[in-house]
Amino acid sequence: MFIKNDNIALRVAEPYDADAIYRWENDMQIWRVSETTVPYSMHQIETFLLSNNDLNSEKQLRLIIERLSDKTAIGCIDIYDYDSHNLRAGIGILIDKDHRRQGYAAQAIELLMDYCFNTLLLNQLYVYTLASNMESMLLFESLGFERCGVRKQWYKTSDGFIDQIEYQYISKKQ
Repeated sequence: MFIKNDNIALRVAEPYDADAIYRWENDMQIWRVSETTVPYSMHQIETFLLSNNDLNSEKQLRLIIERLSDKTAIGCIDIYDYDSHNLRAGIGILIDKDHRRQGYAAQAIELLMDYCFNTLLLNQLYVYTLASNMESMLLFESLGFERCGVRKQWYKTSDGFIDQIEYQYISKKQ
């Protein structure tokens, strides 16, 4: 167990999480938000999981969001683009479609923010979301992230281009 509240825990992704991660990473419905356009092999997932434990060298860390009541992996949350000099990192989150709209994303982000600001001593976190993803924008705004930028026509779809919105949260501990 890594960090937890009464409902969920964030823990380091383990090799036995490969099946769930394989399913999530290869779900074409979420490729738009993960900026992926090609599938991942099980070998790629397993290799990633075996090298995923050093934030300083890898500059990223994937954590599994586990529901405590039944030990089910319900999603993952990532720290990426970790910058120990400028004390910032990007975050990304995915909740399995069967577990969305139950408050797990907000809880996981709050736990991750606590870790990033109080253990890693980061100054800020940032997140990118597509302008079409209103749920994500509302979620991050409700947690105190401030909209700080727009990348116009950033992501191409079959229906045209979508803007990407950038949010950041600056630690109150400056």
